[in-house]
Amino acid sequence: MTYNIEEMRNARKLLKEMNYDVGSVNKGYTNRTLYINLSENKIESKPVTEEIKDKFIGGRGFGLYYLWNAVTENTKWNDPENEIIISSGPIGGITQYPGTGKSLVVSLSPLTGIPIDSNVGGYFGPYLKFSGWDALELQGKADKDVIIYIDGDNGRITIEEAPLEEVDSHLIAEHLTEMYADSEYDKRNISVVSAGKGAENSLIGLLNFSFWDLKRNALRIKQAGRGGIGTVFRDKKVKAIVVKFSNTKGDSNKPADRQKVAKLGIKLHKEIHDLDDKQNRMRKTGTAYLTEIMNDYDLLPTNNFKFGSHPDAHKLSSKEFSKWFQLSGSDGCWFGCTLACCKVVPDFELLTGPYKGQKVVVDGPEYETVAAVGSSCGIFDSQYVLESNFYCDTYGVDTISLGNITGFCMECYEEGIINKEITGGLELNFGNREAALELLHQMARGEGFGKVAGLGVRKLKEIFVKEYGADPEFLDDIGMENKGLEYSMYMPKESLAQQGGYALTNKGPQHDEAWLIFMDMVNNQLPTFEDKAEALFYFPIFRTWFGLVGLCKLPWNDIVPADNHTRENAQNVPEHQENYVQLFTAITGRKMEMADLINHSAPVYNFQRVFNFKMGYGSREHDKAPMRSLGPATLEEYLSREERYDKQLKELVGIDPEGMSAEEKLKAIRKYRRDQYNTLCDTVYARRGWTENAVPKVETLKKWGIDFPDVVEVVKKHL
Repeated sequence: MTYNIEEMRNARKLLKEMNYDVGSVNKGYTNRTLYINLSENKIESKPVTEEIKDKFIGGRGFGLYYLWNAVTENTKWNDPENEIIISSGPIGGITQYPGTGKSLVVSLSPLTGIPIDSNVGGYFGPYLKFSGWDALELQGKADKDVIIYIDGDNGRITIEEAPLEEVDSHLIAEHLTEMYADSEYDKRNISVVSAGKGAENSLIGLLNFSFWDLKRNALRIKQAGRGGIGTVFRDKKVKAIVVKFSNTKGDSNKPADRQKVAKLGIKLHKEIHDLDDKQNRMRKTGTAYLTEIMNDYDLLPTNNFKFGSHPDAHKLSSKEFSKWFQLSGSDGCWFGCTLACCKVVPDFELLTGPYKGQKVVVDGPEYETVAAVGSSCGIFDSQYVLESNFYCDTYGVDTISLGNITGFCMECYEEGIINKEITGGLELNFGNREAALELLHQMARGEGFGKVAGLGVRKLKEIFVKEYGADPEFLDDIGMENKGLEYSMYMPKESLAQQGGYALTNKGPQHDEAWLIFMDMVNNQLPTFEDKAEALFYFPIFRTWFGLVGLCKLPWNDIVPADNHTRENAQNVPEHQENYVQLFTAITGRKMEMADLINHSAPVYNFQRVFNFKMGYGSREHDKAPMRSLGPATLEEYLSREERYDKQLKELVGIDPEGMSAEEKLKAIRKYRRDQYNTLCDTVYARRGWTENAVPKVETLKKWGIDFPDVVEVVKKHL
């Protein structure tokens, strides 16, 4: 049954209210955090100390700090003490520099059992800050579904029981935007965080962060997608968090040097204007441009990462999706971002599911979604990708994990490990779009095989071994997960750097920590083993910095200065790094040098690794990579690229493949790849100042100033 706005409002029950002085931001910080405990209906303000800002900066750093202090080593993801922390960082929210609308969301993951951080665009993070809060710390569990409202205009926060509101994001976000807006124009001043029924019924739930597109008069959403944070959100019985702030200005972040901020922004805006069409065409295609490049370089995950290319990949190209995109409006997910990569398909008619026949707005697709639900499932159909994209978003389901799960199940189906009796009649062959969509709808309903699939690849492997007698070694070879998190969508088989960039991560294989595939395989900027190992020290730490300050990574290297190729360490895009150093100083008034890109980030990066150990994970065994990420896992894969692998055996391994059986050659290349990866682990651990078992050494903690007694205590247990 659908209720109108007035009925929803009248059914609310006020549980707690707090009035507060909104105050103002000063040099990027409000110097306080909003703490809400749903078990106790408690709302309070916490101070942000100078030490917290010095050591943890903001964003992901704040999230990890607050979560560390909230949980014990025995806390599980669905315990009340688990938290969801949202923070944007000191640069977050400025309107003069592209890509400053990011928020970082941190929680204990249902998939991994360790801290997950996920970055997201939209208006919520900046509005939260301008409403007076550097972070929102959400703990406890409500008895019944609630909505939290943060009124940054009037300094009022409420927790209300909300029995009638829909759960699916495209509905609840639109309803709440309408409910709290005073006019059509006022809708731009509201942002809603929500998760749909798929987040309730799976472990791969995401959070949607809304923003109102005035030019299209439509609600748009961006996703904090990874690790199941939306599942935590719904487990806490939160239907939505709403923030309203109506007075965003160019100086709302109150920078120390506004003129400098504007000057740096103008410089980057000009680069985007002059160069984007010649480089990656982000303003026209968003990240979808990557599909054809990945396919051309044999890096596009196909059929559960078996292969890296497909003759039908052109059906998922940016040219194909450009036919769907509407480019007449603004495509930035925060004010002032001229990179404008946030693509949209309006008036898309759905062919399946509970909203069949309705015309909806589809945000995206991003490259990751195209590869996950498309090529990795062997489905080359743009209409299907858009349908899956929409339903994943409104259900609150991570497209990356979903694509991995579906592809894994499809391979197991074709291998005879599972069958129609087990899947409830679903014919999960590669390429079956109808079965893939039905699996998603079942997952959202918490029914049938979809309910099982929603547990994720790691748990599916356990079930298939225990219940159906599958070979555990084979499933470990083909199951594209590490630490319990499904792999994002870059084929790492031929890139040692990306193999480490995935499996040596703190949170699991997500490319935002170390996206080295382009440097390694396309631009050939990491030609030696030493280059790759050093990149796995530098880039995961450097890229941490974006998540501390509230910046999107795309303006860093998806648009580069015209003379970037002439610069030393061109892969770092040094001119943009210099911009960041100046930008941080101009916002915060704190002097920053180039070395501080590492000095700010390394403490948080190492702290997160120690946090993993606190939760019972983090050692070398948890950095083990599935064979399919390292090289050919099956004979089929070897034979599909036999000439390539024969050549590698001869030139790299020193084995003449002449006269060897295919099985013998596969065994030899698998051993070589595994040995190569283990050598990489040894080298990277040493460079990071960790033991051979991946434990940060006490002297490393001291070096980065995080030798707090409780942190040292955790490390000493594992040395």
